Order: sequence, then structure tokens, then C-alpha cells
Amino acid sequence: MSVRLDHGDEALSEIHEINVTPFIDVILVLLIIFMIAAPLATVDISVNLPAANAEQQRPDKPLFLTLKSDLSLMIDNDAVSRAALSAALDRATNGDKQQRVFLRADKTVSYGDLMALMNDLRSAGYLHVALVALEAEKIP
Repeated sequence: MSVRLDHGDEALSEIHEINVTPFIDVILVLLIIFMIAAPLATVDISVNLPAANAEQQRPDKPLFLTLKSDLSLMIDNDAVSRAALSAALDRATNGDKQQRVFLRADKTVSYGDLMALMNDLRSAGYLHVALVALEAEKIP
């Protein structure tokens, strides 16, 4: 209960109103806590990437670079070391750095290893890289 002290008379009367100021303060503090905590709760999101159902545009003789689960590399059906990757790509493309390289990787390969291979391709001068995925089932 509150008491109003601003009356001029000497009798203090009771006020039958609820003081909501502390309630609003608590609500604002909770709002700030949730605003800070909500983005932190979405950090560990597992990503399940979908299969691609886009129409394939494949050249007559595509150049496939494969990153296997043991992190070994294959250009088409030939094994190649990471150190000799640039030279092997130059031989396979006859020095044409504008040719698209189709990159396929085992799904157990970590994202960091895949990005390291893409950085190796970029440093070798091959900027046209296409990622290969399984075809999604088409819904009629």
C-alpha cells in the first residue's frame, strides 16, 4: 500500500493503486537478458545441406578433382599429391586456367580441409570451381 504525502491536510489517506514502476524495471531487465542470450543460443546449429536439384550443365569432357576421405587427391582417375596439384592441373587443362574444375569431396571430409583445397586451387590460378553434389530426387 502507498501513502500519498502531497495532501495539504493532516490526515494521510491510503491510495488504492498499484505501483507498477518496480514491475516495469524487472520486465526491462528480463528483456535485456533475453536480447543478449537469444543470439548466443543459436551458435551451435547443425547444418544438414540439401541435395541440389538444379539442371546440370556439364561440358563434354569435365575435369574432376576428387578429395577422398583420407585427404588424398585424384584428378579424373589419376592420383596426385598436394604439392604437385598445380602442375597436374596445368597438364590436364593444357594451361587453360579458365576451364571449370569440378570439385567433389567425400562427405566425411571436414569443411576446413575442403576450404584448404579451394585455396590451393585459387593460388594455382583456377578460379572457376564447381562443387559436385548428388542429384536430388525429382518430385513429379
